[in-house]
Amino acid sequence: MTPQQLADAIRAAILDAVARGELALDPADVPEVRVERPRQREHGDWASNVAMQLAKKARTNPRDLAARLAVALRAVPGVREVDVAGPGFLNVRLEAGAAGELARDILEAGATYGHTTTLAGHVINLEFISANPTGPLHIGHTRWAALGDALVRLLRAAGADVTPEYYINDAGVQMDKFGESILARALGEEVPEGGYAGEYITDLAVLIRAERPDILTMPREKAIAVARDEGYRLQMAEIRQTLANFNVTFDVWFSERELHESGAVAQAVERLREQGHVYDADGAVWLRTTDFSDDKDRVLIRSDGQPTYFAADAAYYLSKKDRGYPEKIYLLGADHHGYVNRLKALASCAGDDPEFNIEVMIGQLVNLGGAKMSKRAGTIVELRDLIDWIGSDAVRYTLARYPADSPLTIDGEKLREQNMDNPVYYVQYAHARIRNVARNAASHGVRREDAFRPELLDHETETVLLGMLAEFPGVVALAASLREPHRIARYLEELAAAYHKWYDNCRVTPRGEEPVDDAHRTRLWLNDATGQVIANGLALLGVSAPERM
Repeated sequence: MTPQQLADAIRAAILDAVARGELALDPADVPEVRVERPRQREHGDWASNVAMQLAKKARTNPRDLAARLAVALRAVPGVREVDVAGPGFLNVRLEAGAAGELARDILEAGATYGHTTTLAGHVINLEFISANPTGPLHIGHTRWAALGDALVRLLRAAGADVTPEYYINDAGVQMDKFGESILARALGEEVPEGGYAGEYITDLAVLIRAERPDILTMPREKAIAVARDEGYRLQMAEIRQTLANFNVTFDVWFSERELHESGAVAQAVERLREQGHVYDADGAVWLRTTDFSDDKDRVLIRSDGQPTYFAADAAYYLSKKDRGYPEKIYLLGADHHGYVNRLKALASCAGDDPEFNIEVMIGQLVNLGGAKMSKRAGTIVELRDLIDWIGSDAVRYTLARYPADSPLTIDGEKLREQNMDNPVYYVQYAHARIRNVARNAASHGVRREDAFRPELLDHETETVLLGMLAEFPGVVALAASLREPHRIARYLEELAAAYHKWYDNCRVTPRGEEPVDDAHRTRLWLNDATGQVIANGLALLGVSAPERM
């Protein structure tokens, strides 16, 4: 019996009491029931406070309501015992066989175990990273690369329709500076003031000079444009490859330059004017965002006729809306706190609900203790260097392990260590151990298909392990709804600990000349089910589940 099946049984008992006239409740007032693991194991396998939730509406005492529900639940197949505790808690113990059935359920579900429909019907555009294409991805982009991709996976596992999108900031002065810097290196000159340094600029110049030798003789303005466009192409190719190596993919790569060239920015200003929130003052065009709690109104078109970055933000927001994304999530860096109110105000100006149609998340900085700066990039730690040095799995898991809004310092050398103090190693080792147990079982003739007797899974460590496995769908649903991938990582560490303890107490393979029996075979089911859940959890974080370590 899964937690959801138990919750459904409790809700059915409530609705039956309502139908019989024993509870003065409207069926519409009966909520979805939640069950949780009690903090103290002696209180049972699962607990619910639904009686306390409903007692006031039903005009009854919560303990009396809980007692009525307890009677009904004791008749449910698989329920061994139901107690009423405190002011009206329902504490439920399951029969070993009912709890053990979960192992078969998990293996039948396979990679989909843990997936839910809690966010079904939600259509979401999730934008993250969106770094300028004027240099390599670095540690400042890494956190949102890991968390953004994990969030895409989580939301999809919870039933949402999610489109991950990368906004390419390929318009504006910085692109011209990028082109000027590359051309200067191609011509053997110093990079202009305010330009881009680092060996990667020289590398780009060498490649472009080889592909376009005519850049050395063409007029300066044309040469800058060629250097800019060719450098952009090469740099974006590297960004895409680096992200692929980091196990991060995007469905949409959206160009800011195309936004301007298509006329979308000018159209956005007029659309917002039609909504009644645009006005002209001091020769400029403004958006009255102070109507919606912004600290000041925002300029859309400067007095010289040039659009601001915020005008592009407005056009981009409207583009997402026009492309059919009711919910838009922005993952922004630590220096973008000021964007939260202005983007929500923008949504309001566009006629949207800022509490539903837009969500802005801010990620705090990541520091790498004792790291050397990238020689190639000049002053930064490149993502590709992190992957080469520490490994994609260790970086992704570590970044996913902490809430996005907490500053983080990671120790690269510690993450490279293969010991049980390293969280990613600890979880991956549990999976590798599980697969090794399965291989040893096969060599001893222990086969799942020969028997499954879930009532034999009655050791205390098996009860704990099964309880942990049962929690996984709820953890996924909660992590998705709260946008907190770190809940998956922390769950996996607790599950790995429960598995290691079970491994120390219960054998899947017989000792010495001991014959293989149904307990061994049934434990193999539990072993493999645990491996499936660990693999599913790691996949949500974009981390591999190794067969051997």
